[in-house]
Amino acid sequence: MLRKIVDNLPRSRPYLVVTAIAVLIFYPTWIRLAQAWLEFEQATAHGLATAAIFLGLLLIHPPVHADRPIQFKPYHLAGALLLIIITLAWGLLELVRIDTLTYLMLSVGLIATAWALLGLARTLTFLPYALLLSLSLPIWADMAPALVDLASAVVGTWVGWFGMTAFIEGNSITLPYGRLIIADGCSGFRYFAMSIMLAMMTSILNDYRWRGWLSTLLIAGIIGLIANWVRITILVVVAYETDMQSDMIADHDTMGWVVFAVFILPALYFSPVRKRKPGEKLTSKVSVFNKTGAVAVVVAIVLGPIALTIMQSPGQPISPWTLELSGAKPAKTVDLPLALNLPETLNRQTWRAGDLWMLLAQSQKTISDDKLVPYLPQMFDTSLWQLQESPQPGLRHYRNILTREQIIIGQWFQTGSYRSWNYKKAKLLQIPALLAQEKQFALVVLQMKCTQRNCDLTTEEVQQAMTSIQLVR
Repeated sequence: MLRKIVDNLPRSRPYLVVTAIAVLIFYPTWIRLAQAWLEFEQATAHGLATAAIFLGLLLIHPPVHADRPIQFKPYHLAGALLLIIITLAWGLLELVRIDTLTYLMLSVGLIATAWALLGLARTLTFLPYALLLSLSLPIWADMAPALVDLASAVVGTWVGWFGMTAFIEGNSITLPYGRLIIADGCSGFRYFAMSIMLAMMTSILNDYRWRGWLSTLLIAGIIGLIANWVRITILVVVAYETDMQSDMIADHDTMGWVVFAVFILPALYFSPVRKRKPGEKLTSKVSVFNKTGAVAVVVAIVLGPIALTIMQSPGQPISPWTLELSGAKPAKTVDLPLALNLPETLNRQTWRAGDLWMLLAQSQKTISDDKLVPYLPQMFDTSLWQLQESPQPGLRHYRNILTREQIIIGQWFQTGSYRSWNYKKAKLLQIPALLAQEKQFALVVLQMKCTQRNCDLTTEEVQQAMTSIQLVR
């Protein structure tokens, strides 16, 4: 193995240097990513291993391609311009700490760095390796809700085929002796990510062209999803047959990996294997780094981490907001009809006017490492409170699946002087807010229980309150 690494080092070295340069340009995000890897949380537990596999493949199986009559032009200038544009976009996203997007920019930045320094043809051979490294990014948790919805629909259909007595509502499966919830941990993103990673390793080691590469990824992704659906179905059947008394219900992680192995190991065994032949004509000579790309790297460092350090100057605290209310009295946050799970960094105030409850949670960005819009977890148990409809922007109608209680919730996000109805838009509005030196954030939530008959009047009252309430200092 060591001799193989030494023999391959001339082909590996340019890509290792490109990786090091990309880490230097985008180092604030890389440092935060490394810290996330070392926490070994569910969404990032595989990150460190994936990064090690990326480096290992570069050393033992570096990118090469056979000589062809038609070769791509290097287009170094296009790569240099792309690197500078990517760096500017990354700088803005890093300034406002939109972590998911900044993490995604790492892979794009790595590809742009390779293009600027090595040319387009070399970058295309390096692209599968860069995409493999992107699997280490903590983006899988963002896929969990969609995977939960997909798993709930499939498992619900399969449970119906077994003829079991079960009431299925969303991601909740109610059996005669208990209830099972298909939560984010049951979304299957771990099996899906593992399948994709194994497929990418197989494609790289076999030097697949794009058609074989995409086909392998597609098959692997389907296998990962099906394995998770089978795992959940087994749990439902076991829970039904044992009246929720089986130990497997509480501890099913090992069983999940066993099911995954049953699906993935045969696929790996029967997958075709193509080894590089010693006599195969491969392009091994790698030209020195292009001067245009080297200049672009210097410009990217100046416009990226250096400019970011200058712009992240601490701000002076300003007076907090309050709600302009009429006839409302202060109340306790814990008494809200629907209790909310909010981060401790938000200062909370609550008022009540009749049956209408109003919550103001706000914060200020005073140091460079703070986020203007903080991370907001799931504010309440959505498996218990099911969304019925969204009659207006910012309005939600929820129903408790156990008590059948209904409630109307209205909310908006205030990012500096910008108002938005959803959290993702509030995160994006950090960019114009911070460029305008506005460093204040607030979340306004209104809650009101519905009457026994319907929620029409309640919806109108909450809508009117949202229109009339203003934030003032």
